[in-house]
Amino acid sequence: MIKNRRAFITGLKSTHLSSIEKKFLRKYKPWGVIIFSRNIKSFRQLSNLTADIKKIFNDKNYPILIDEEGGRVNRLKKLFDTTIFTGNFFGNIYKKDKKKFYLYYKIFSKQISFIIKSTGININTLPVLDVRRSYSDNIIGDRSFGYDPKIVSKIGDFCIDQFTKNQVGTVIKHIPGHGLAEVDSHKETPVVKEKISVLSKKDFYPFKNKKCFFAMTAHIIYDHIDKINPATHSKKIIKLIRNKIKFKNLIISDDISMKGLKFSIMENTKKAFSAGCNIVLHCNGNYREMMIVAKNSPKINKFIITKTSQFYKILS
Repeated sequence: MIKNRRAFITGLKSTHLSSIEKKFLRKYKPWGVIIFSRNIKSFRQLSNLTADIKKIFNDKNYPILIDEEGGRVNRLKKLFDTTIFTGNFFGNIYKKDKKKFYLYYKIFSKQISFIIKSTGININTLPVLDVRRSYSDNIIGDRSFGYDPKIVSKIGDFCIDQFTKNQVGTVIKHIPGHGLAEVDSHKETPVVKEKISVLSKKDFYPFKNKKCFFAMTAHIIYDHIDKINPATHSKKIIKLIRNKIKFKNLIISDDISMKGLKFSIMENTKKAFSAGCNIVLHCNGNYREMMIVAKNSPKINKFIITKTSQFYKILS
């Protein structure tokens, strides 16, 4: 059932599957589908959309993702509003009153899990484990749990644990750390010039030893490790993620159509796989681009099949 899929995640254009998208899903069999605000009109509509996707694959556990962090990244805003629940909001509570934090976050994660599961979604792309800086670009900003890597790490552990208990997969991001970026990687490529010793102690620290099925890469150049390639395209960075940060599960690229990657969609896709990303993410629902990603994505290998099967076990 899983083995014939290709190693990419695709977005969709609208609130329902068009006939051309149905054909695309049947023919190219992406590993997963990601949902955005443009795909959501109501609970019933979203539930019907995810049911239609799963019907194509004849798989009740088919991976369907959403960015529902709370705060600015609130894809379900048309259904309910979590704008006040930023990473910073929870980080501040943690610093002031840990018991209160654990209670609040337990309720938050339980409610988010219940709602997204009710609509057929089974992966939430959180926690954001980027360590905030006062001078960083606001693309991370209050999405971060704070400035202290140990606090970010501990909140991350609790987040992963709670969502897993609620039968929802999580995605740590943006590995190996986006907090030092001084520009928005949606628009251009950030270059981090900090030494590896500092990065290891601060930025890489929260990502270490995370019991998470998935990690999402940063489209960032780390100058002291690889002067040319952003993490998504860097064999050196992916090797560091595997050997130093010791992440052993599935590495997913951030959106391959972001301007932080400088090549064509085809080259961005090929370079991500060549660097060692397991799965490529393409979000915008542009059919021409979807075709390019699909045609340049390999069939999933034994490693992806094994890890996907392990993820499926938490869903049942």
